[in-house]
Amino acid sequence: MRVFNFAAGPATLPLPVLLRAQAELVEHGGNGMSVMEMTHRSSMFKSIIDGAESSLRRLMDIPEDYAVLFLQGGATTQFAAVPMNLMHTGKADYIVSGNFAQKAAREAEKYGTARVVKSSKDKNFSYIPKTVRSDFDPEADYVHITTNNTIYGTSYRTNLPDVGDVPLVADMSSNILSEPYDVRRFGLIYAGAQKNIGPAGLTIVIIRKDLAEKGPIADFVPTMLRYDTQVKDGSMYNTPPTFAIYLAGLVFEDLEKNGGVAAAKERNEKKAKMLYDVLDASDFYRPVAQKEDRSIMNVTFTTPDPDTDARFVKEAAERGLVNLKGHRAAGGIRASIYNAMPIEGVEALCAFMREFEKKA
Repeated sequence: MRVFNFAAGPATLPLPVLLRAQAELVEHGGNGMSVMEMTHRSSMFKSIIDGAESSLRRLMDIPEDYAVLFLQGGATTQFAAVPMNLMHTGKADYIVSGNFAQKAAREAEKYGTARVVKSSKDKNFSYIPKTVRSDFDPEADYVHITTNNTIYGTSYRTNLPDVGDVPLVADMSSNILSEPYDVRRFGLIYAGAQKNIGPAGLTIVIIRKDLAEKGPIADFVPTMLRYDTQVKDGSMYNTPPTFAIYLAGLVFEDLEKNGGVAAAKERNEKKAKMLYDVLDASDFYRPVAQKEDRSIMNVTFTTPDPDTDARFVKEAAERGLVNLKGHRAAGGIRASIYNAMPIEGVEALCAFMREFEKKA
């Protein structure tokens, strides 16, 4: 029996996608072989990757002057690839709103000056730092943000920073496709797939072509990390993660069938509101994120003490509500409610929360 999986990633996938992948695992599309057996240079696989890209472009309204790349190495590799490719003056601005944003800034320091413009570390990353245009260096090569703080449960939604003409770079790993963003506001978007897109092993990069064409900052940049190389070779400088791309394409197709990103936003806001309503009505649970900056993907909270947190997680798992333990850096409880989490799972969690509070 399947459980309700609230893991932060790898995360739950749409059941129709899993069933279709199961049905096509041994033999795909009358081709006599599995996708895992196809050469990436074949016309069979080309139709798969082209279809995935076309679907993602429709979902996010990606303009033609942006390239879409299907890469390996996770978002963490992009912490280095971004400054290696974009930091031509040796300067970039970073907003540190969480653990991964902090890691990205520290990685960039290896290649130039990564100036931390604002940080919310002073309050344990419980809010999104507020900025104005004058906070940013107009000569910086880019400004980097992390749109959703997976660990602490905060998010940039309608409050994207005003960075003027400086390219805005965003790590969207944990909220891509959860609600609409105007791609034109960004010079580059990257996202690990294992939360809202598909299985671990695939990373999406969406980059304005003129930024890619500038090439990297130095000859030492590995060929595999050069955006101009990956754009020129259509993500196929080497063998890409073929099966992960196939599964991502199925997820994109499923999302399109279910109303696209705008409809996903409505569902996600509804799910998040259900959980936040329980938290806000309780003196037992304590939300982690400040109200105005709450994520609709990762809902974080605590009970009166760590022992009770642990008992909550254990008893929830016994009810088929699994992977609710908070990140090791934050503790507490975290419910990740990505696109594929059905509303029934959130309803079951809310019911358990009320029951647990009554008997605690």
